[in-house]
Amino acid sequence: MSVHSTVRKVTTHVLHEMKLKGEKIAMLTGYDFSMARILDQAGVDIILVGDSASNVMAGFETTLPITLDNMIYHAASVVRATKRALIVVDLPFGTYQGNSKKALASAVRIMKETGASAVKLEGGVEILDSVERILSAGIPVMGHLGLTPQSIHKFGTYVVRATEKEEAEKLIKDAQKLEKAGCFAIVLEKVPARLGKEVSGMLRIPTIGIGAGMHTDGQVLVVHDMLGITQEFSPRFLRRYHNLNAEINGAVKTYIEDVRSGDFPNEREQY
Repeated sequence: MSVHSTVRKVTTHVLHEMKLKGEKIAMLTGYDFSMARILDQAGVDIILVGDSASNVMAGFETTLPITLDNMIYHAASVVRATKRALIVVDLPFGTYQGNSKKALASAVRIMKETGASAVKLEGGVEILDSVERILSAGIPVMGHLGLTPQSIHKFGTYVVRATEKEEAEKLIKDAQKLEKAGCFAIVLEKVPARLGKEVSGMLRIPTIGIGAGMHTDGQVLVVHDMLGITQEFSPRFLRRYHNLNAEINGAVKTYIEDVRSGDFPNEREQY
């Protein structure tokens, strides 16, 4: 039997077992109780409480404005809804870069105040001190390489990363350093498929791809993008599995019509 079909609770160990057996890992973002409960009941392996909440929940153009308090609020809501999935929480911009003590304090707050399973940090050797200090406290860490949205002002664009040899080589070295430090998995975002395959093949820990090709050990998408709630964001790697934007819009319009016509509520819908 497959690993994912028999476990009652996904852990970092379960993810390693899935990689060893060649079972793909399914990961989606989640930010609130109701959606997280649906994702968990559907059987998703990992729910990422992503700083993408800054975009899809708060309406900011980048992930930079969201705060640690915001992330803790979202993560605690998700944890209350889940029984099976591993819950990973993004450390937001400014809570770990350049200060490993602050990084540990931020991670400890997330673990204590939300009940989540792990944290995720963007970057390689630049944030290695923070990764190591967090890991020294026994807190699981997921890495994130390639396109790192918290560094958007450094890059100046959301184009594919590591297409040139020098940057690709750095990404490989960063992945190896993160694995050696003790990260349990690494997200690879918007890199060439051949690089995603190469990194996934050389690491013992799982890789989770978003725009990194079919050969990573798992995949992640922003749930609002995947369900078609958001419509403005349409990168090549995004597959929309539904068009909830149109369905919700239609339902609301029908509700408005029924209220205005006096059809709702009818006699059966009143006391």
